[in-house]
Amino acid sequence: MIPLKHIDCILLDMDGTLLDKYFDDYFWEHLVPEKYSEKHGVTFGKAKDILFAMYKSHEGTLNWTDIDFWSNELHLDIPALKEQIKHMIEVHPHVEDFLKAMKKDKKKVFMLTNAHYKVLDIKLKKTEIGGYFDRCITSYEMGFPKEMVEFWEKVETMLKFDKERTLFIDDTAEVLRTAKTFGIKYLLLKTGASSKKKDTVTPEFPVLKDYRELLNTVQHRT
Repeated sequence: MIPLKHIDCILLDMDGTLLDKYFDDYFWEHLVPEKYSEKHGVTFGKAKDILFAMYKSHEGTLNWTDIDFWSNELHLDIPALKEQIKHMIEVHPHVEDFLKAMKKDKKKVFMLTNAHYKVLDIKLKKTEIGGYFDRCITSYEMGFPKEMVEFWEKVETMLKFDKERTLFIDDTAEVLRTAKTFGIKYLLLKTGASSKKKDTVTPEFPVLKDYRELLNTVQHRT
C-alpha cells in the first residue's frame, strides 16, 4: 500500500477517479446521440456510429473534453444538456472521507482534470467537493491534455511539488503512463470508474478499488 507518511502532495483526477463515470458515459453514449438523432433526422443507431467515430478521432486531444468544440461540431448546446442531467453526478464512496483525512493530515491536495472548466464548475457545484482542494487545474488551462508530458511540466512549474513525495490517482492507464514517464513516484489506478460498467482491462499499475483502502493506512498510522 502507498506509504502516505512519505507523501506531501496528492494529485487527483476527477471523472472516474473521484466521481462516478456513469454520468459521462450516459451523457456521451446515450443522451448526446439521442439529441443528435432528433436534430439531424437520423436513427439513434446511426447517430451513435457517427458520434463514436468523431469521439475517437479527437481522443487524447484538448478537443476531446472541450464542450464548446462539441457544441459547435454537433450543433447542440452541450453545457445546457449537462445541466439537464446534473442530478446524475455522484461522488464515489468514501471520497469525501479521504479528502477530509488528507486535509487534516496537512497534505497538499490538487485536482488535475482533462474536463473543460465549464464542466468542472457544474460538477463542483453539484458535489461540493471543491473546498477540499488547494487548487483545481484543467488541461484547458495548461494548453495540453494530461496524456502529454508538457502538461506535467507546466503543472510542476506551477505547483512546485516534489515528484519523489507525490501520489497521483487516475482511472486512465494512458495518463498514468505519462505521469510515470514524467517521474511521479507513487501512482494508483482507480478501478470501478463507472458504477454501471465492469473493468475489462488487466491493470498495469497498483489498483485502488475503494478509498477506504487508503483511509485504513492513515488510521493504522494513528
